[in-house]
Amino acid sequence: MLKIKKQISRLYLSSVLENVSLTGAWVAILAARGYSLVEIGFAETVFHIVSLMFEIPSGVLADVFGRKNMLIVSNIMRMIGNVIMILSCNLLMVCTSIAFYAISYNFSSGSGDALAYDSLKMVNHEKYYEKYASNQLIIYRLCSGISTLCAGFALFIGHKLAYGTDIIIGIIQVWILSSLFEAGKRQRDGSTGKDMISSIGKELASCFADSIYFLKNAKKALFLMFCNSLVGAVDILLLFFLQVKLPEVGMPNLALGFALFFMQVGGIFGAKIILRYKGMRYRSVFAITAILVLGGVLAEHSGMYLIMTAGGFIAAFSDDALQVRTNTILQEMFPSEQRATLISVESFTFSMIMMVLSPLAGILFSHW
Repeated sequence: MLKIKKQISRLYLSSVLENVSLTGAWVAILAARGYSLVEIGFAETVFHIVSLMFEIPSGVLADVFGRKNMLIVSNIMRMIGNVIMILSCNLLMVCTSIAFYAISYNFSSGSGDALAYDSLKMVNHEKYYEKYASNQLIIYRLCSGISTLCAGFALFIGHKLAYGTDIIIGIIQVWILSSLFEAGKRQRDGSTGKDMISSIGKELASCFADSIYFLKNAKKALFLMFCNSLVGAVDILLLFFLQVKLPEVGMPNLALGFALFFMQVGGIFGAKIILRYKGMRYRSVFAITAILVLGGVLAEHSGMYLIMTAGGFIAAFSDDALQVRTNTILQEMFPSEQRATLISVESFTFSMIMMVLSPLAGILFSHW
């Protein structure tokens, strides 16, 4: 049990390092460099196009080669993206950097949750996963909030130094990840040479086929993925573009970081409060959170920065409440052997929705 506690603690620490960054307000950084909201929306679209290409394959690779290994690969991809962003001088290079961030996201999206759930399953503590998922979202929101709180400082020192600090943090995170152990992944035989290549190919194909078979017979899982992804996409886009819209409607630059932090705190409250309503039906949770997120979008249309900030808080609250409930239900449904793959399918669904909404949101928000 002590070994599992250390495993979970290291996953928490890895999440802290992953989300603490001077570049959290990347939309504001790109806007300060002269890129328009339409161009930023296009870059976000590139992120999700690449995610569509690599999301499911990355999950399959995690199930076959190990979740720990793919978390390390994720970190390496992110550091490459940071290097490219430091060197970037045009939209093409920015989009190339964004593409590496997308691949990094792909390799981490299912791996960490799958590793945590199967680690807890080893000691029959699966029920703790909902609290784990809640804590992870709290870490994400808190660290993201701290990162956006540093938006002014990041703009002051420039994007090169800001992204340079991310590289240093990435190196530390790789060291933390290397101390994890695998749990619940498939075991390969001792074949070598061509036999090993053939065996690996068969494992990859088998894992993907098993995942498709599961989804074919689990329509409820697909419904949960779509509902969660739709609410999450609206929230993410709203918070992204509020980074630019708030200063445009008169919010002082010194207050921007605090406003962005306050909105992220909404997610922390959502992730904690949903734990008190374990008996509430999923359809009810979805209906309430969807209405609140739409309310956040309407608040953005008010043109009053205090109301807009409150709307962002409500949207983050709703998104994380639904995320915790959805993740817990899905993890209980997923087979261990395809867990990372199936989590990646959820991220794939999210990317499909974001790919459609991102350019539309860029155009929409730029005219409001």
